[in-house]
Amino acid sequence: MSKNFDVIVIGAGPGGYIAAIRAAQLGFTVACIDEWKNAAGGPAPGGTCTNVGCIPSKALLQSSEHYEHAAKHFADHGISVSGLTMDSAKMIARKDAVVKQNNDGILYLFKKNKVSFFHGRGSFVKPVEGGYEIAVTGAQAETLTAKQIIVATGSSARALPGVPFDEENVLSNDGALRIGGVPKKLGLIGSGVIGLEMGSVWRRLGAEVTVLEAMPTFLGAVDEQIAKEARKAFDKQGLKVELGVKVGEIKAAKKGVSVAYTNAKGEAQTLDVDKLIVSIGRVPNTNGLNAEAVGLKLDDRGAIVVDDECRTSLPGVWAVGDVVRGPMLAHKAEEEGVAVAERIAGQHGHVDFNLVPWVIYTSPEIAWVGKTEQQLKADGVKYKAGTFPFLANGRARALGDTTGMVKMLADAATDEILGVHVVGPMASELIAEACVAMAFRASSEDIARICHAHPSLSESTKEAALAVDKRTLNF
Repeated sequence: MSKNFDVIVIGAGPGGYIAAIRAAQLGFTVACIDEWKNAAGGPAPGGTCTNVGCIPSKALLQSSEHYEHAAKHFADHGISVSGLTMDSAKMIARKDAVVKQNNDGILYLFKKNKVSFFHGRGSFVKPVEGGYEIAVTGAQAETLTAKQIIVATGSSARALPGVPFDEENVLSNDGALRIGGVPKKLGLIGSGVIGLEMGSVWRRLGAEVTVLEAMPTFLGAVDEQIAKEARKAFDKQGLKVELGVKVGEIKAAKKGVSVAYTNAKGEAQTLDVDKLIVSIGRVPNTNGLNAEAVGLKLDDRGAIVVDDECRTSLPGVWAVGDVVRGPMLAHKAEEEGVAVAERIAGQHGHVDFNLVPWVIYTSPEIAWVGKTEQQLKADGVKYKAGTFPFLANGRARALGDTTGMVKMLADAATDEILGVHVVGPMASELIAEACVAMAFRASSEDIARICHAHPSLSESTKEAALAVDKRTLNF
């Protein structure tokens, strides 16, 4: 017998679980279906982000950063360390514990908000009077019905053609987070967010890391000046990045992986590594959804086709997050989840893609929101630019991390902030001020006139705003 709900959410990643909670807050009866399992076979809501993405990668980045500070930087503070060792197994165990805390937190939030959780795979069965029938296949089979369905099934790592992930030697983000010991040589194909973050983790712990990137430019989506600054820092750290390469045959064996490629000069090369991480993007996860049973329209990438408000081709069916168009970012999915729940309730949920921040959690961190300088040039927009280096910031000097800068771009006529770009310490936190300012269409002068605490890294944002008008006070 079917269990009836007002709203069913398929997927409990950032888009799904947030949509379910918001819908419940708005007074709907809500079910959320998710098939992620932990090592014991129990539920592990949170999707890629919590289980094999954002959260575990940050846990490993934090552990490896502590190790590098102890090995290389504590002496600058008068702290002597002898016999320093790294227990990789304990580091991985801590990462797993952090993931479980987040899994359990989501289950608690479901209970708190009276969301009914079903552990298993959710898929369409058929349209029924007033809605849709959804099957749950798992340890306990269920049949659910609801008038409103929100699909939030996320994405999966893209594999190289003919080179499947074995998660032992050829790794996706999942396998990269479970490497048992520090590889002597680590290769990465793709210099995107996942590649650079995982490369940073294992480089800090002693691996020789080589990144092969097909594009001729480094971090092409990032403001060019910021990308160049980041590249200098990575080169100094010993992270080897080769651009403009063409990857050929990849041979995986028990003891490692051999990658044949052609470099930017057209010369044949071979890279032999212990482990290879493939980080060439992600694909929408619609396998097993049984979209054809109800006529749900997909595009040629397998993504669910939606309009600007996340409505699909079917009445009462919505989709959010990585499974639809737009940036594959957890916080974008969350905002869409909230907006859809509010639209179902007759409210006016809103998501502005121009104000979605991007972050790469390397050292230095890289964060940005809005337009890059090259985008403004291409669009023919007249602008003013202001930069301020962390080298001139008192708090950065005290931290011992003066790499990078804050860059602000403003409209030449109106002074409205069009983009803010940060490379340096705590860029992931600093970018929030820019998001707030741009949401309220602030000018660079507005930021320049606001009092910022001293000493703080945020003063660099104020100084970059002052620099737009060529009147920095500390540089």
